[in-house]
Amino acid sequence: MRRLFWLAMGITIGALVVRKLGRAAEKMTPAGIGGSIAEGLRDLAEAIGDFGADIRDAMAEREAELRAGTGLDAPLPAVEDAAAQRRGAHAADS
Repeated sequence: MRRLFWLAMGITIGALVVRKLGRAAEKMTPAGIGGSIAEGLRDLAEAIGDFGADIRDAMAEREAELRAGTGLDAPLPAVEDAAAQRRGAHAADS
């Protein structure tokens, strides 16, 4: 019984090792290396895209903060109101 157990264990481990070596050998072929490079480039392009999106979001947020802080988003006074204020200022000077 013991010998049968160790025989089965040896066959199982041997099969696993052969499969693992086969996968490693396949990765070393030109097609395998090309696939690895292509996958790496896809990952890099995705990471660059995510980084660019994060930068755009941060820029928009900071621009909103700056606009709010400087009052650039405040509504402009109507042209008539500005003219009336100028006339009022000149009338007070006289």
